[in-house]
Amino acid sequence: MPECPKCHQAIQRQAVICPYCRMPLKAHGHVGIPLHYATGDQPLCTTCAYDEDDTCTLPKRPEARDCSLYCDRTQSSPNAAPGYSTEFQIKTWLKRNLAWIVLIGLIILSLIVTIMR
Repeated sequence: MPECPKCHQAIQRQAVICPYCRMPLKAHGHVGIPLHYATGDQPLCTTCAYDEDDTCTLPKRPEARDCSLYCDRTQSSPNAAPGYSTEFQIKTWLKRNLAWIVLIGLIILSLIVTIMR
């Protein structure tokens, strides 16, 4: 069983709030979104990749002590979703933009047909 980062009591994996110290464990009550906490005196922003490349939109920035978007800049890049390969990201992008790709292809095809006349 995991333990609470504040009181170190054993808690259930699905717990949203620690039953002992009432500390929020998951972001906005969503079980799938972990809430990261700063350890020590430094805020999370000092080690976050989103703060480094200036893409962070968190209102608490640059002094955030907790964050659901935290991405440790020493572990991975913020653009690479954890657990997803580059191939998966490309396929997802192609699926999202398929209409634009087809439209651009039709425009290029019509230009080629016009030039050949």
